[in-house]
Amino acid sequence: MFTHNKRLQYTVRVSESNPGLANLMLEQFGGPQGELAAAMRYFTQAIGEEDAGRKDMLLDIATEELSHLEIVGSIIGMLNRGGKGLLAEGVEEQEEMFRALQGAGNDSHVTQILFGGGPALVNSAGVPFSGAYVDSIGEPTADLRSNIAAEARAKIVYERLINVTDDVGVRDALTFLMTREIAHQKSFEKALYSMDSSFPPGKLPGDPRFTNVYVNASRGEGDAGGPWNRGEQWQVVVPSDETLPFDDGDGTASVELGSSEEIAIIAFATRGASEPGRDPITGTDLGTVTQEQKEK
Repeated sequence: MFTHNKRLQYTVRVSESNPGLANLMLEQFGGPQGELAAAMRYFTQAIGEEDAGRKDMLLDIATEELSHLEIVGSIIGMLNRGGKGLLAEGVEEQEEMFRALQGAGNDSHVTQILFGGGPALVNSAGVPFSGAYVDSIGEPTADLRSNIAAEARAKIVYERLINVTDDVGVRDALTFLMTREIAHQKSFEKALYSMDSSFPPGKLPGDPRFTNVYVNASRGEGDAGGPWNRGEQWQVVVPSDETLPFDDGDGTASVELGSSEEIAIIAFATRGASEPGRDPITGTDLGTVTQEQKEK
């Protein structure tokens, strides 16, 4: 059971109305790197987690992410509050009102008209929140890596938001949220590395013939080397007629068909076969004006 404490996890102090900034803040409310996406990702992972320690951690962090959603939503609400009142009461002339809501040239006026200045489950471009943002696959060694990357992406978005405002109170709250992403990333890394076998993800081992093969498929000026493709552990392969396919086959696709399937697919292929010798006039040809016609 969830309970709600009416006090925010971090105090929100906004210096002045700024609908444009409020619209950008929606990225962390209903966007793919936002707090709701994070909360849903970790909550669903926790429900399916078999390890007691990781389950507890995921539930803790998922719940904290909901509190961060409340902080972001409160910042958006405060940034929009002045414009919300002016718009609702029709205080200013239409042109001045539109100019004020337009903010920094983004769609903040749309946010005000559609959602009345409140935080909506959309990103800063107005794209609705999607469950597709939750990319859990139910395998801790893969999900924890995804979580680490998700916290890193969220931190970067917070950095960018900090860089577009000089509002001291907003920057302070955003710095807190950004810092919590670092703490969560650390927890996820510790949980990942506490597992005896965290790589490769899953149970099945890889085929040793291909595990340490690096395919140099982009050759030419700019070729570079490093521990990701150089050293004793790597076998570098340049795609060519001699090196492909990697197995002992001929590199073509085949399937064993039953007799009725064989007859049906041959009939299908025959009915739709191309005639290379045909060159019919098309609609595009009829609409084409030749240079000779232009000169006439």
